[in-house]
Amino acid sequence: MLSLPAITSSSYPSRIRSVTLNPDAFFITHSADAEAKNTIVCYAETSPKPNPKPFTTPQTSRLMEHAEFLSILEELRTSEDNTTHFSEAWSQGRSAFGGLAAAFAVTAMRKQITEDIPMRSLMVSFIAPLPPGKIEARASIQRQGRNVTQMVGEVFSDGRLCLQALGVFGIDRPGLTVEAESIEPPSRDIGITFSDYRKRLPSFLSFFDGRWTSDGLPYSGKAARELSFWVRHKNPLEQFAAEKLVALADIPPPVILSHFQKPLIPSSSLTWNLEFVMTPGSIHGDWFYLEFVVDAADNGYTRQSGKIYTEQGQLCALTRQCMVYFDTPRSPTTP
Repeated sequence: MLSLPAITSSSYPSRIRSVTLNPDAFFITHSADAEAKNTIVCYAETSPKPNPKPFTTPQTSRLMEHAEFLSILEELRTSEDNTTHFSEAWSQGRSAFGGLAAAFAVTAMRKQITEDIPMRSLMVSFIAPLPPGKIEARASIQRQGRNVTQMVGEVFSDGRLCLQALGVFGIDRPGLTVEAESIEPPSRDIGITFSDYRKRLPSFLSFFDGRWTSDGLPYSGKAARELSFWVRHKNPLEQFAAEKLVALADIPPPVILSHFQKPLIPSSSLTWNLEFVMTPGSIHGDWFYLEFVVDAADNGYTRQSGKIYTEQGQLCALTRQCMVYFDTPRSPTTP
């Protein structure tokens, strides 16, 4: 899930280390405790400029050159010690983008399966922040039957467990068929591009092309219950069909953030369930259309569910998350 850190002075009293300014953004380096540091990038609320370009510094530009999704997963797939590296370009706050972290677990699981068995479902628990740098992804088979294999995947940073996932893989079997629903997706020419709305969203979206097609954008003040958008990876991922969809499915922010007008409300995923209606390898095309709805939110927790469609409008996956958000003591729609 796309999550956003808080930047109010009350959030980190007396822990601001430095503030660096430039015409487009300011950087606040703070420490929540004596051992942890975090750098937050805050984009200035300036008038829209024609053909806006993603903000980069020489350092972030170098990071992104070597941080493509494909190369990160390929390093993990071929490594003998089940490790890979990712840069700050994939981070949001102190942790990696959840879709990337979950993809690590999926790649580790697939390394343990000798046959090409399609993934059917994925259940994820986000246990601790996964900081940029070196990670280790371990996987083990819990049970392997004639039709279904159940596995556990875990992602570690510096020996600490950060993510745990249960993956289910299964071969095709004969049986009664109930056709999944299909829709007529809206045109990809409508809506707001990711780059146009980038000032309120984290940098990892620079690795994706997409357009928001509904009013449920974070901090829009629309009090929406729904969020929809088009999205694709910028790089082809034929060898990582399951990971490709896993990453895309975790992009949506909590829809409840649309109820607020002023950023930022801290939020993060707790648990996530993803079910593949179509086997990942059978999905052709790079563009996907996603629809999400907030089912309920109270007491600092929000639950939302979503559907993922192919470019032609075929339902290919179902997803559901439980997330936590930290509201400020003001009315959600109060400026």
